[in-house]
Amino acid sequence: MTASPLALAFIGGALDSAVGYTHYAACRMDGRWQLVAGAFSTDDTINRETAKAYGVTPERTYSHWSEMISKEKGQLDAVVILTPTPSHQPIVTECLAQGVAVICEKALATSSAEIEEILTTRNQHNGFLAITYNYSGYPMLRELRSLIRSGELGRILHFQAEMPQEGFRRVDSQGEKPVPQDWRLHDGEIPTIYLDLAVHLHQLIHYLTGQHPLQVVADQAKCGWFDVIDNVSCLCRYSAQIMGQLWFSKSALGHRNGLKIRIYGSDASAEWLQANPEELHISHADGRRQILDRGETTEIAGASRYTRFKAGHPAGFVEAFANLYQDIAAGLIAYQASSQWHSDEVYSGELALEGTNMFAAMIRSFKQRKWVNVQATTNTDSSQD
Repeated sequence: MTASPLALAFIGGALDSAVGYTHYAACRMDGRWQLVAGAFSTDDTINRETAKAYGVTPERTYSHWSEMISKEKGQLDAVVILTPTPSHQPIVTECLAQGVAVICEKALATSSAEIEEILTTRNQHNGFLAITYNYSGYPMLRELRSLIRSGELGRILHFQAEMPQEGFRRVDSQGEKPVPQDWRLHDGEIPTIYLDLAVHLHQLIHYLTGQHPLQVVADQAKCGWFDVIDNVSCLCRYSAQIMGQLWFSKSALGHRNGLKIRIYGSDASAEWLQANPEELHISHADGRRQILDRGETTEIAGASRYTRFKAGHPAGFVEAFANLYQDIAAGLIAYQASSQWHSDEVYSGELALEGTNMFAAMIRSFKQRKWVNVQATTNTDSSQD
């Protein structure tokens, strides 16, 4: 643990943003970070209101992120990028070029070309870059990875990963359609739903299995209220001869956020649902079924760092995010000491590049109506060293 919290600034993440307050609450939960500066919104009123709510002084509240970086870079340990995904690449690149450590909300960028530019800048300046894939902060998913690594499930045969949501097909109590953020209603080279949802599925499968996508065949459609892709399904062939199925949607009525992971091995299978995150269901080849939680004798999930309160009092989304912020802090402290860092929990940009390569292959597959190879990347380690 550090003697004092690491100094943090936000770019974006205002009170009216989708993720800002979650990041604010999560980074402060365990005392590892202190938010000291920010350029939260281009709207002056919202910017000032957010600063007041987050406890940032007017003197360290900025109307533009570039001014903040220029004035604050010597006083910050890191900056968190919380602006819409299409704006990430120039902000992340400039921060890295200025020598500022970067924590970026997923998706890192909108295309493989943008991510390659980011990685080039990071490497040129030996910068620190971490992406917030928050779902792997759930203790029971970390427990599942431990079980897979120890061979409890046997050889991994296949998986199913899904993330259905209903937001683009829902109406409110008056029958009115939702009003999503404008940037989510425009599809670029990679449709926005991939950058919103598929990034999580890709990261979780790699996190759990350590394997990589090789080939895909995919289908996609517009099923909701808006002129964007909102439903995608994909068959995958992964390294180590693993087969997989992905489904992610924003037009699946009945699913607020139906993230579900199922891993099938030769000796046992495992199922985890984000709606019930404290339980991990294991089914063995001899017919036995187990339900594991933090109250069990577990290798990972019962650790004191995950027990902010005892089992039976569920921890959730924000706590999972806070777990990741702890891990990022540890990585950054190591980087500050030696210019190198390694983490089994935190990813830099290489996995993001593999993800966009996979998504590009899925889109080609949809257009060509056939299996397509995924362009390989040289490294998808959890961190940089």
